[in-house]
Amino acid sequence: MNRQVYEEIKDKALDLFNKANIVLTEDEKQALEVADFGLEKIEDTGLQLITYVNTDLVCAKELALLPYQTCPEHKHPKKEFDEGKEETFRCRYGTVYLYVEGEETANRSTHPPKGDDEYYTVFNEIILKPGEQYTIYPNTLHWFKAGSEGAIVSEFSTRSTDESDVFTDPRIKRLPEID
Repeated sequence: MNRQVYEEIKDKALDLFNKANIVLTEDEKQALEVADFGLEKIEDTGLQLITYVNTDLVCAKELALLPYQTCPEHKHPKKEFDEGKEETFRCRYGTVYLYVEGEETANRSTHPPKGDDEYYTVFNEIILKPGEQYTIYPNTLHWFKAGSEGAIVSEFSTRSTDESDVFTDPRIKRLPEID
């Protein structure tokens, strides 16, 4: 991703945080991560996030999704130090369509990004509106997508090791590269 695209997406994410009344320090704004997952189609597949704390025991983050933006299907596998990351998503703004393992939902509200259907395999739909939350247990495939307003999600979890997430799509590069 080039620097100009990074800055544009960062500004859009910061606007979403403002709409959700999430107060961020200047340092947090500067540290905002813009992840395009190496696919170079950030408006369709991507995630913007701020990590408040990530220790050996707990992690707290804010996730920003642009309108209709999708975080691709992945899981948090077992590690030598735990059974895998357990995370609770709490919607703060907008609507989040979360898909997890389980019985497929008929007439789903949304779908994977166009052209990437083969990399999405779980379709048990959980819809989160502001104030609602859902816990995803370790080693569970999941993906999520924002509605028309975009979305802000607070994530509370056990230790986060994003670099070791397992994605269904082999093209994914979890850590961003900015030119």
